[in-house]
Amino acid sequence: MISQNHSQLDAADIRILTILAKEGRIPVTELSNRVGLSKTPCQTRVKRLQQAGYILGFRAVLNPAKLGLAHVAFAEVRLNDTREPALQAFNQAARAVPEIEQIHMIAGAFDYLLKIRSTDIADYRRVLGEVISRLPHVAATSTHVSMESVKDEIGQS
Repeated sequence: MISQNHSQLDAADIRILTILAKEGRIPVTELSNRVGLSKTPCQTRVKRLQQAGYILGFRAVLNPAKLGLAHVAFAEVRLNDTREPALQAFNQAARAVPEIEQIHMIAGAFDYLLKIRSTDIADYRRVLGEVISRLPHVAATSTHVSMESVKDEIGQS
């Protein structure tokens, strides 16, 4: 979903972004046809959108189940110190953990919500006990195990 409230973007830009968000490998000729532009202006717009930071990049979306990483858990993390140096230390250390797929700082009853991918519950328990609980300033964690992903924008058609 792309907000319509961007003064720098016109309808063609928004359509380009919407299509590329779902079909990043679409050929420029097909993109230009679907947007209603000729190929060169469409390429120019895509390049401008990249340079302006609207498009951060293109990547392959991998199938976690095929890679043996179908187990998803969300860990609420409370820190024992929330001053800026402690937050930065936690952020830096958490970014380095390969099993942590997403890190969100939360305003609420806990400080962070982490999305963790692992092979199974035993692997998750190891990651939680040996890695996440040892991150800087972690005071407590609480886990929510995902039973099924009902909507996941990445990889969905």
